[in-house]
Amino acid sequence: MKKLFFFVLISHFCIAQDEASIIKNVTWETTKLGKKFYWKRTHFKQKELFNANQSINILEISLNNKKVKFGFASVDSMKSNPQIKRSLQKTSKIAIDLDAIAAVNAGFFDMKNGGAVDFLKIEGKIVDTTRLSNVARLPFHSISGVIIDNNKVSIIKGEQRVGWEKNLTQENILLTGPLLLYNGVMEELAKTPFNDNRHPRTCACVTNDKKLLLITVDGRSAESFGMTLTELSKLAKALNCKDAINFDGGGSTTMYIKGQPESGVVNYPSDNKLFDHAGERPVSNIFYIKLR
Repeated sequence: MKKLFFFVLISHFCIAQDEASIIKNVTWETTKLGKKFYWKRTHFKQKELFNANQSINILEISLNNKKVKFGFASVDSMKSNPQIKRSLQKTSKIAIDLDAIAAVNAGFFDMKNGGAVDFLKIEGKIVDTTRLSNVARLPFHSISGVIIDNNKVSIIKGEQRVGWEKNLTQENILLTGPLLLYNGVMEELAKTPFNDNRHPRTCACVTNDKKLLLITVDGRSAESFGMTLTELSKLAKALNCKDAINFDGGGSTTMYIKGQPESGVVNYPSDNKLFDHAGERPVSNIFYIKLR
């Protein structure tokens, strides 16, 4: 029995090592977008990664880059008249209106009524507050977040306590989740369909060498299966991430880069059920990068 246990353990370790090696050794097609700022992409087409086809895009930028501005943008905060009913807009359209050089979709939102479902603060103004359906337990996307303070990006581990985010004083705060990595350690994820099924994914990571990675993984197609959150965590770990957090995914997963074809949409959003660049889902908010 002990021999069987060790065989299973060693086999699992070898498989995990192989996955990490595949990610670390793949050739990334790379485009320079600015100083210490790159767009990287690759497509695993022969079920090479996690026994699946995977299309991955990464925005990689030094956190010490003084040539850029990091920010969150909300459709509602950009309106000239705040009394107008909440609305949704495509990631690419929000980014274009901001004249951003790049962007990804960010937090979870209400698809029917608009607005973020979690706390969102932009430039010192609270745009949305966490919507609670069960005050006994916060949703998985309400207990961690991303902070931008003095143009420094960090990922924080929050609390299960309702209202914990009210003690945060930074100017820009987005609650989202689940947290994937913290201080280099993979977080324990609950066994749920959201976590365990493969979907398109968007996430943010801070690496050990002080870079920000914004990652999209396409899904829901034969060309790209998508990832479970455990697989996404392993991807982040292999990319040298110290902290990593999940953003909204599914049909929302979108990466925009200014000047690229297809209105700047460089991944394959899945909301039209086709593997093309036209399947963007309107969202409530984005994470953007602008040149100063």
